[in-house]
Amino acid sequence: MSTFAPTAPIASGWTRAWSGRRRWPLVSVAGGAIAAALVLLPLAFLIIQAQRSGWGEVQRLLLRHSVAVLLWNTVRLTLACTVLCAVLGVGAAWCVERTALPARRLWAVALVLPLGIPDFVVGFGWVSIDPGLHGYLAAVMIMTLALYPLVYLPVASALANLDAGLEEAARSLGLGPWQAFRKVTLRQISPAVLGGCLLVTLALLAEYGAFEIVQYRTFTVEIFTEFKLGFDTAAACALSLVLVLLSVAALGGELALAGRGRAWRAGPGARRIAPRIALGRLSAPVLAGLSALGGLALGVPLGALVYWMLRGSSTTLPSASILAAAGHTAEYSAGAAVLSTVLAVPVSALAIRHRNRVTVLIERLAYLPMALPGLVIALGLVAFSVRYAFALYQSALELIVAYSILFLPLAVVGVRSAMGQASPRLEEVGRSLGCRPATVWRRVTLPLIAPGLGAAFALVFISSATELTATLLLHPTGVNTLATQFWAYTSELSYGAAAPYAALMVAISAIPAYVISRRMTTLARGERAR
Repeated sequence: MSTFAPTAPIASGWTRAWSGRRRWPLVSVAGGAIAAALVLLPLAFLIIQAQRSGWGEVQRLLLRHSVAVLLWNTVRLTLACTVLCAVLGVGAAWCVERTALPARRLWAVALVLPLGIPDFVVGFGWVSIDPGLHGYLAAVMIMTLALYPLVYLPVASALANLDAGLEEAARSLGLGPWQAFRKVTLRQISPAVLGGCLLVTLALLAEYGAFEIVQYRTFTVEIFTEFKLGFDTAAACALSLVLVLLSVAALGGELALAGRGRAWRAGPGARRIAPRIALGRLSAPVLAGLSALGGLALGVPLGALVYWMLRGSSTTLPSASILAAAGHTAEYSAGAAVLSTVLAVPVSALAIRHRNRVTVLIERLAYLPMALPGLVIALGLVAFSVRYAFALYQSALELIVAYSILFLPLAVVGVRSAMGQASPRLEEVGRSLGCRPATVWRRVTLPLIAPGLGAAFALVFISSATELTATLLLHPTGVNTLATQFWAYTSELSYGAAAPYAALMVAISAIPAYVISRRMTTLARGERAR
């Protein structure tokens, strides 16, 4: 059987012409420009406010001793939580995807569900059990339990699509199981691990509710204090600029660690599926460890909600429809998930298919919103809408755009991971057969990155459904979501009235997590049946 291949000079020249290294696709450029513009909007707000206050005043505010304390608190918390999330996420993903774990489908869902529980609900659950649970260790524990799924989900997806042929080759060359994992497997899944750790770091830099509950001072807590209690806009903006610098440092560190290496496979049919490892005597310890993780991450906050629902509580607030709040939450979250996923596609395509300094900069900018408090992003949109587009002020579209900006990094990680594994050679083959770029995208690229698109949609949907700060400022007048109604009851200490709203948020968030786990399981079973 013979195959046709163009000569090297012709193929090389044609490939450069089509792949866009000299001419970028207009759709990708437009989409990347829109994403970058949306991300830069809150940053422009910070710079404008700082300029109005005077850079001398900003310098005075940043040189205070309290800023050094906040920096130390934020950095040591971020490092500890990121390392712990990496260990838990990679370990749990390996157990679910590579071992003969009993009830692995159930574990695949349960290990993702903590993403659906707001961090302030997790903090409330633990503090309600132990009112003395405050400070650094409490913050590390709560945030690690809340954020480890950000590492688990991309790593599990990478392991499910990993080619086991390289591992088998490494073992045949005399490497032991641990050496093969460290030198081969870990290197192949490193983009997913680094992407998940980056999300954890940026989420920690922007978190407020959980830290406020456990009384641990970070930059975000101080920013909220300055905005809400001190009414000191200059100090809040100055501290927000420090958060931006920390996020830039995190992005630069991830870029340096990721390097320039690329690992593509030809397609789903070209990879070998690794047989699941029998745990044997390790079954009991592994199940005990996963049960402990699930119990701490899910059992405690859910147990606290059940307790308050059974106990009940009266409230002086007007009655509200939980079904209407759920409908609004689903509507806004789905709209934001679609918009973020659509914007993540051109950003990822430019960064991978047309990589240079400009496209890398656009990709790095897409990660910045996770390091900004939702209040800052919301105020940036308010300032823009009041001055230039008043019709958008406190509209559903403004809230959806705020969600999309906040959680664009989640979509980029999901889409980029999938697109990085889709070889551009398959697209080149489609173009060589006379297909138009749109046809190649629909018939070749889209099926390959579909799992990543689904993961991106689910991540943004879950995060939007449980977002609080921007929602409080931007939700349309007279319209309540599950998060805002929960916060209203919680502020009145009506925990029994607030519990059903939190429980429904968890139930809504469980749906996309279940779909993702079923999709991954179905793909794995389909490959093994071949």
